[in-house]
Amino acid sequence: MYKIPVYQPSLNGNEKKYVNECIDSTWISSKGKFVNQFETAFANYIDVKHATTVSNGTVAIHLALLALGIGEGDEVIVPTLTYIASVNAIAYTGATPVFVDSLSESWQINPDDVLKKITTKTKAVMAVHLYGHPCDMDPLVEICKKHNIFLIEDCAEAIGSLYNGKHVGTFGDISTFSFFGNKTITTGEGGMVVTNDETLHDRSVHFKGQGLAKHRQYWHDVVGYNYRMTNICAAIGLAQLENIEQVLKEKERVADTYRSLLANTPVVFHNQVGNNVYHSYWMCSILTSNAKERDALRTHLENQGIETRPLFYPVHTMPMYSAQYQRHPTAEDIGWRGLNLPSYPGLKQEEIEFICKEINIFLQLNNY
Repeated sequence: MYKIPVYQPSLNGNEKKYVNECIDSTWISSKGKFVNQFETAFANYIDVKHATTVSNGTVAIHLALLALGIGEGDEVIVPTLTYIASVNAIAYTGATPVFVDSLSESWQINPDDVLKKITTKTKAVMAVHLYGHPCDMDPLVEICKKHNIFLIEDCAEAIGSLYNGKHVGTFGDISTFSFFGNKTITTGEGGMVVTNDETLHDRSVHFKGQGLAKHRQYWHDVVGYNYRMTNICAAIGLAQLENIEQVLKEKERVADTYRSLLANTPVVFHNQVGNNVYHSYWMCSILTSNAKERDALRTHLENQGIETRPLFYPVHTMPMYSAQYQRHPTAEDIGWRGLNLPSYPGLKQEEIEFICKEINIFLQLNNY
């Protein structure tokens, strides 16, 4: 057991009250009032017209791709520096993921590289707001409009993040969120698909519910999926959403403390880039000098009871996606030498100070 885990959820609101209400009412499956209440509250929070709950963040991406009609023979441009789910969901549809590099300062998808990778087969660009920092959306929106291709936002790690004063998830044709146990708000397992397009919303709802026809009981007119969220999960999600502003303030406090205490060290903190974005700091992340130093630092912190995680490895380097040799130097550089520090909202000030002290001890002992 770690003394300080890398993440743990904050469950200090109405979670127990709402879950007990589900149990008392016997509405524990995918029907019940909390499903609709959570969908409505979430749509209102990010200011989008339509939101539909799903069972996890991975199926949210798959559902978004299905709603757009993406399939075999299509290409979807995606950053290689992302969690594997972003890419696997593309593969589920039979489409081909086309990898692009990242920007060195923000770690987000590189719009210039996106432009270079567009072909006649390109059907969509997937912008992944990595670790809570928004992508540079203006050029991505412009590129997609100019080339008549869809824009998908994977906001799994970016609930509460803003670009030009607007929530991420409101720029694309369709967007997805995750509510896994380590996300900014959680339902245990769960996700959301959001859009301002009524047809895309209707298609998402249709596909997620086994392809059940609207007006004919037990009549299914497409091959659908069981991607529904339970009423219990939605109840937890609604309670979590009620406290999201406090959670975001806490995460900002954690990030500010790390930034201050690590300011005069060789490690590079993942800072917010630009005044037009709000970084929600799902994870507080740093870069070391190289992969060897990163791994040694992780071992040192683990020996002190501090859990860390490596940054995501670039997906183009993984066996199932590496048949065609590629180089994405910025993503590779960030992925090999980065790590995530404990980042949960309840992290105490003295715990952050202890973590930073141990980082400094390691750096001094190893002459970094």
